[in-house]
Amino acid sequence: MRIYDVSVGISPEIPVWPGDPPVRLERTQSMDAGAHANVSRFEAGVHVGTHIDAPLHFIRGGRSIEAIPLKSLIGRAYVVELKRAEVLDASTLEGAGIPPRTRRLLFKTRNSEFWTKGERKFRRDFVAVDPSGAQWMVRKGVRLVGVDYLSVAPFGDGAPTHRILLEAGVVIVEGLNLTGVAQGRYSIYCLPLKLIGSDGAPARVILVGV
Repeated sequence: MRIYDVSVGISPEIPVWPGDPPVRLERTQSMDAGAHANVSRFEAGVHVGTHIDAPLHFIRGGRSIEAIPLKSLIGRAYVVELKRAEVLDASTLEGAGIPPRTRRLLFKTRNSEFWTKGERKFRRDFVAVDPSGAQWMVRKGVRLVGVDYLSVAPFGDGAPTHRILLEAGVVIVEGLNLTGVAQGRYSIYCLPLKLIGSDGAPARVILVGV
């Protein structure tokens, strides 16, 4: 059994979505300074690094993060590699050879290289799912979609893709690092922080080879 940690490490150097709070991680008590224990303070937006969008993120009155069923977040998943894609639209997905009845679908694109290179600056040219791609996944019965940058939707036009997926009950996982993960079938374990009433939450996501 091989385990892949596809979560992005969170630190003050990580890129965040423009306008979101920066990451702050500071030691408030230090044993070197005479304290009995080391204690740190963490501050960030809920859509930092590898995270899950709750329906509340784009739907007024939608479910918050703690209401997402765990059974949606754990189970069989398929990683599809589309390194040459510039947009994940219906045409691209139709020709990608995605197995029928795939319920959890993760996209490995050139975005993963941003994480591998340790880029600190936010990239606006990331590969994302357009509305036609979102509609394609809803038609095919996909229940969870994962992408390897900070948004499932293209920069500057995020609402349509998010709403199509979230209104259909599709779980959105953003900020994966799929470097080193080959195309194929895996088991996914995706556990967000249980932030009551939140529109999203950071998550630790692992894949297990099957």
